[in-house]
Amino acid sequence: MKYDITTNKAPEMPNLGKGTECIKLLLSQASKDMYEPLVPMLFPSLGAHISGAEFQYPDRSWKEMCGQMAQLVGDSGCNKGQLTDLVKAICRDFHEHDEAEYKKLREWTKLYHTKSSSKDKPVKPTIAVFFPPANTTNAAFIDNAVVLEEMGKLTQYFNFPEVEMADLLCGGHKQVSHLLRNVYDMAQAGALRATPDGVSGNPVMRVGITLSGVPVTVRSFYKNELLNGTFGRMVFSYKPRGSRSGRIPRKGDFPDDFYQKLDEYMVRLNICKGRFIIRPLNKLIDNLAADMATLADLVDDDVLWDVSKRSLVSAWKAGCILWALNNQTWTKAMGELVEWLVYHDLWSKMQIFADMLGKDGDVMGEAQRRGPKNMLQQLPDSFNEAQLQALRTQLGKAPEGTKGQLSLWLHRKFIEYSAQTGLYSKTEAYLKGNS
Repeated sequence: MKYDITTNKAPEMPNLGKGTECIKLLLSQASKDMYEPLVPMLFPSLGAHISGAEFQYPDRSWKEMCGQMAQLVGDSGCNKGQLTDLVKAICRDFHEHDEAEYKKLREWTKLYHTKSSSKDKPVKPTIAVFFPPANTTNAAFIDNAVVLEEMGKLTQYFNFPEVEMADLLCGGHKQVSHLLRNVYDMAQAGALRATPDGVSGNPVMRVGITLSGVPVTVRSFYKNELLNGTFGRMVFSYKPRGSRSGRIPRKGDFPDDFYQKLDEYMVRLNICKGRFIIRPLNKLIDNLAADMATLADLVDDDVLWDVSKRSLVSAWKAGCILWALNNQTWTKAMGELVEWLVYHDLWSKMQIFADMLGKDGDVMGEAQRRGPKNMLQQLPDSFNEAQLQALRTQLGKAPEGTKGQLSLWLHRKFIEYSAQTGLYSKTEAYLKGNS
């Protein structure tokens, strides 16, 4: 495993090399302190620009690039607002399209009110919006999805500067979990509506979503969604509190040449049509799946194991987008970024929610936040069963799981047993991989 997520230090993002030029271009307009937190947040808006394309996941299922959701988490005033600037740049074409649609609606409204006779009143135009405002209601959201599906299975994208804004879209906080899971799974809305043309209104949810929030609010928003699958479907990107440097970070001013370069990349997304299998990306995801099993065994954490499965899918989708941005070509640097995205997502989730996975909690300080612990790393190079049992008890894990933990470690060749001494010893391969 390349990254250690069992500490409070964030996994360090790899250098953005060949094939990640679009990401570097976008980061050129962000302050340096926001580089790592912002990268995972870029893919839902980029993916919303790909329609008419499917990619084969290693399990042989075909997936579209919609359904991506990401949550930015950081303290108040930490520059989370830079995400809104970047998504506006990425979705500049969406905005131009939407303005033309709104103009049609305004013209209809003006004409409608000038006609006194109902038979002379014009028919209300059907409009489709790609980048709806954050205060969109659930009914308008479903109606828009119907039109976008009829237009060619297009995606609508939402950016919520505050996480609570999602309640309006979902029809209330109790419906948040249901809608977010439908979005991720590309399920149908499940809402039939009566229209002048008949009954309609049960479209496939093709949506991309990004949200921002401070830790306390985010913890409260998701506290009832941690074990029902919603939590795992959302990518989290956490920016820990930094030092008091007394310097105001500088963001970009979005010059014309930036937009010219960005438009070239957006064209590559818009023309990506058909079915594709990116074999080096799928091989990477297979390898990372094995790493996730190894990590879960080291920390003996089933929740981490369950959550990691969807972290792999989300990072894989980011890899598909990188491939399209890079003229449908794969590079080593793209693979390194995909790998980092998996670990950054898991690290962020554990930094924010570790104490709530298994018990209730609303407020905690930075010092109280703790993620999964690599138990083998906390033991001496040679140890006995009683020492592991004591450590498990200290970490709040059941002591009766000790023998099973030892069996897993022996199977994975993390340790070896000496019948002569009755001790377990860390293998050279484990020590070398964790040095």
